[in-house]
Amino acid sequence: MTFSTLTYEKQDRIATATFTRPHALNAIDEARLADLEAVLDDAETDQNIGALILTGTGRAFCVGLDLGLLERAFDDVDYFEATVRRLNAIITRIEKLPIPVIAAINGFTRAGGFEMSLGCDFIIVADDARIGDVHTDAGVVPACVTMRLKRKVGDQRAKDLLWTARWLTGQEAVDFGLALKSVPAASLIAETRAYAASLIDKPRPALAMLKDIMLTGADMTAEQAADYELAGFVRYMREQPYGREGYYAFREGRRPAWKAVA
Repeated sequence: MTFSTLTYEKQDRIATATFTRPHALNAIDEARLADLEAVLDDAETDQNIGALILTGTGRAFCVGLDLGLLERAFDDVDYFEATVRRLNAIITRIEKLPIPVIAAINGFTRAGGFEMSLGCDFIIVADDARIGDVHTDAGVVPACVTMRLKRKVGDQRAKDLLWTARWLTGQEAVDFGLALKSVPAASLIAETRAYAASLIDKPRPALAMLKDIMLTGADMTAEQAADYELAGFVRYMREQPYGREGYYAFREGRRPAWKAVA
């Protein structure tokens, strides 16, 4: 596959999409949206991929919509709506992707880039990165982040970050509940790949089922969520061989088949 705004590599069951518009702080234009859609198409269908990493080059992970795109968008709200709906659909696909998705935040991350990172299952951030929403500082309300952020960090912290438009450092993002861990910039990709490696030796359908249960159950009552989880367990055990194989591998003192070939 050929991409104009990112590179896409697959190695050892880990796919990595790296944004390659450092001159524009990896801002999102229509070509980036198309490239991300193609990456997600591949990650959804390639059963050999166990995890996906999103990261950037240069000083930024992603600073949101491209200035040229915004120039048109502020003059044409219909176009603006169509664009953010497309971005929101991409974030939703990231949330529902049947593999773990990790944002490796290498630098400035705001607006659409911040929104996209919240769709990921995990955020690992460079110590010297800066991350925030900052829409309100420009007199704009966000389109794809408010409830995602509230669910992740809680009501007061979400309001604090959105209403003040302040930036967080890497360690502050961890303390805030946004990021899993903060690491030196020089080791960001190595640390992220090492974390991804701790996930890919699990059956892809098992993690896909867990993602679905956690995402779908988030808006249910406790009783509804418990029922949904139980139904998912039963469906998984009926349809997938991994639970039985894992049990007999344990009984027989051997590695389960999916680890033996990983």
